[in-house]
This record gives sequence, structure tokens and C-alpha cells, in this order.
Amino acid sequence: MNKKITLPKLATLTALACALAGCAHVPAERNAPLAQRDVAATVIAEDIKLARDGWPEARWWGSYGDPQLDGLIAAALAANPNLDTAAAQIASAHSTLDRTRSAAGLEAGVYGGMNRQRYSATGLFPAPIGGSYFTEETVRVEARYNFDWWGRNKAQVAAAAGEVHAHQADYAQAERALAAAIAQSYFRLQGGWARRANLAQLATAQQAVIDDAAKRIARGLGVSDEERQASGELAQLRKQLAQLDGDNLREREALRALLGGDNAPGAGASGTAADAAPRATTAQLLAALQPRALPAGPHALPSRLGMELLARRPDLQAARWRVEASLSRIDAAKAAFYPDINISAAAGLNSISFERLLEAPSRTLFAGPTITLPLFDSKRLAAQLEGTRSERNALVAEYNRAVVAAVRDVAQDAAAVQALEAETAEQAAASASAQSLLRSAQAKLAGGLAGQRAVLNASLNALRQQDAALQLQQLSLQAEVALIHSLGGGYRADTAFTLK
Repeated sequence: MNKKITLPKLATLTALACALAGCAHVPAERNAPLAQRDVAATVIAEDIKLARDGWPEARWWGSYGDPQLDGLIAAALAANPNLDTAAAQIASAHSTLDRTRSAAGLEAGVYGGMNRQRYSATGLFPAPIGGSYFTEETVRVEARYNFDWWGRNKAQVAAAAGEVHAHQADYAQAERALAAAIAQSYFRLQGGWARRANLAQLATAQQAVIDDAAKRIARGLGVSDEERQASGELAQLRKQLAQLDGDNLREREALRALLGGDNAPGAGASGTAADAAPRATTAQLLAALQPRALPAGPHALPSRLGMELLARRPDLQAARWRVEASLSRIDAAKAAFYPDINISAAAGLNSISFERLLEAPSRTLFAGPTITLPLFDSKRLAAQLEGTRSERNALVAEYNRAVVAAVRDVAQDAAAVQALEAETAEQAAASASAQSLLRSAQAKLAGGLAGQRAVLNASLNALRQQDAALQLQQLSLQAEVALIHSLGGGYRADTAFTLK
């Protein structure tokens, strides 16, 4: 037996069908989405080759074997304003993720209430209800389940998780940038101390040349121009010493700022951030620094630079996670065009007599689906969707820019390391030659075949070559640390962080 469909029912069904069809229409994208660069296809120029092969470890500074450097970096990583800011951003992103997760799935709660009311004697309810006071008590358990038919909540959770990963990568980037800055400043300070000690020897040797010239002039074996020239060279050396003293003082203050100031806690006895022992202040750490020989290089650096950049650069990972989050936000914006269907239910007790509240006749029960249709909201939803698509294009453009910048930084820093390796090899030959000449002059002096002047000149030459070698060694360390930072400083995206 067929039931007759009345006109009002037909109109209702037609309107519902039109509403569903209208809700499902997602506007087409106005502009073509930007394509992400393929980092796997990126390779640095073949003519850039480094001396050794191997990627830096996460604690790459430990390879220099300098406890002072380890302690400074540990102190900075334990307490630094920049890292505090990055950590706060991670906590905020985690809070957003937790709120987004809580909006999906089952919601349940308990409601209880009581009210006293007088019903009108001339109103809807006649006597004995009308004109009387009644107290109503209600206890109810309510539940609502969001089925997330179109994946909107899932996409929002994925977007929030992507932001957490991005901020975690930002934190790793801040850590590695801070460690690199401290290492470079520390090596500049140690290099300055080493050069000052060498220049002090050079000044002493130059004074000996002046004294020797004065003796020769007194004996009628020399001219005063020799003494004046030697005195001028000594004045230049003393000027360089004064400049180095100023540079070393500025470098010490730069280290102080990188460590967070005099009141920042430093590393404990073991040099680790987790050490529970009393920690030295920044002032104590800097006061305890002693001159150490600059470490010989090169250290673990990749001879071939290519696709591993993506996994090794925290800034690229942060940019990639933000692109992923934007794609999830687009999915959520699309899902908003479709009807939202959920199930709500409630069960409880209701009575106008407290004595009968717990009796079986006081039971109440409700269950039913709810549907939300965005009938007259299409313009707002379309604008929201277009906004998320524009945001995605902006983030893809930022990612592509970061890829280009990463390749440029690595190429330039690797080229600098390669050039300094070649210069260092040539300088080593020049220093060896100067030392050989000094030994020859000393041997001739011992055999009576040469005078003191030849030995002094050979000593000056050897010390000048040593100064040039120290400058190159310092520059090489600066370039090496810069390349380590460009390579991501040992960061690994797959093991650095996990969502809790």
C-alpha cells in the first residue's frame, strides 16, 4: 500500500534536497596552487668538494674536544630568552591542539537543577496547578557524539599538530643558531688570545732587532735608518696588540650577551643542562676561561651536498610543516560546506516533588539526530576557503624561498671552507719554510758562519708566518661552524621531537 505524499511534505523534501546540493558545492580555486620545490633534486655544484666526509652530530661542538666550549653552549641552552620564547610558542601550539582534539568525538556531562515557580491562576494551567507554587527538580545525563562525516575535525586536528611540529622545528633552529653563534664567538676570542701571545713574541723579537741595530751603529757597522725602521715596525706591532686587546674585550662581551647576561645560570660541573649541581653564573664562566690552542680542522663535514638538506635544516622543516598545516586547513574549510550531522541524547529524572524524584515514573529520555545546513552562509564559507588557499600559496612561496636560501647558504659556506682549506695548505708550506730558515740561521750562528742579525730576521719571519697561520685557522673555524649551521647542525626531523 503506497502512502500519499502531501504537498507540504514534497516541498520540504525538495527544499532539503536543494539545501544538500547547495551545501556540497565547493567553489573552484581562483588561482592555480603554487608548486613546492623538490629538494631531493637539489645538488650543490660538483666543483665544491670538502676534505672529509660525514654529517655533523646533534652535539657537533663536542667534536672539538674543548670543555670550555661545551660548558658555554650548555649554559646558553639551559637558559636563554630566545629559547624561552620558542618554548612558550610550542606550549601555546600544544594548547591549541588539545582544544581542537577536545571538539571531536563524544561529549558527555551531568546537569542538575532546581527551581520554584508559581503558576498563574488565570493562565494556561487551571486549578489546582494554576495559582499554586511548585518546586521542580531535574537530574540529567547528556551526551553528544560528533561523527565528523566529512573529516572537518580530523583536518583541524592535523593542522594544529602541524603547527606544533613547526614550532618545535623553530625551537631546534633557535638552539642551533645560538650554539653556532657561541662557537664562532668563542673561537674568535681564542684566536685573538693566540694571536696576541704570538704578536707579543714578535714585539720582543723586534725590540731585539732594535737593540742589535743600536749596537751595530755604536760600533760604526750600521746606519741610524735601520734603527728608525725597526722602531717604526715595533710601533705598528704595539698598535696591533692594542687593537687585539680591544677586539678580545668586545668578543668577551659578545659571549656574555649570547649567554643571556651575568645573572643567567650556567652549566653545572658535568657541563650538561640537566645537571642538578649548583651552576656557575655567566660572569663566573667567562672569568674561568683560559687560552687554549685552536682545534685543528677540518671536522665532520659532507663532501657531497644534496637532498639531505631537507631533513637536516630545522627552518626547512618548520616551513614544510606550515605548508602541511595549511593544506589541512583547506580540507577543514571545504568540509564546512557540507551538512553537519550529529546525535544527541539525554536521560534523567524530573519531578515537581522531591520525594518522588527517584521513582520510576520520573524518568525522562531524549535521543535524536541534529543536522546543521549552511543555507545562507556560502559567501562567508567561500571567503574563508579562499583565505586558506591564499595562505597556502604564501606558505609554499615561503618554503620555496627557504629552500633557495638554504642551498645558497650551504654553497657559499662550503665554497668558503674549500677556499680556506687550500689557503691553509699553502700557509702550512710557508710556515714550514720559515721554520726551516730559522733553524738554518741558528745552526750557522752556532758554527760562526752567520751573525745574530740573520737569526733575528729569520725569527721575525717565522713569527709573522705563525700570525698568518693563526688568522687562517681562526677564519677556517668560523667558516666551518657557519657551514655546520647551514647544514642544520645535526638536526634530524624524524627523531628530534614527538607529539605527546
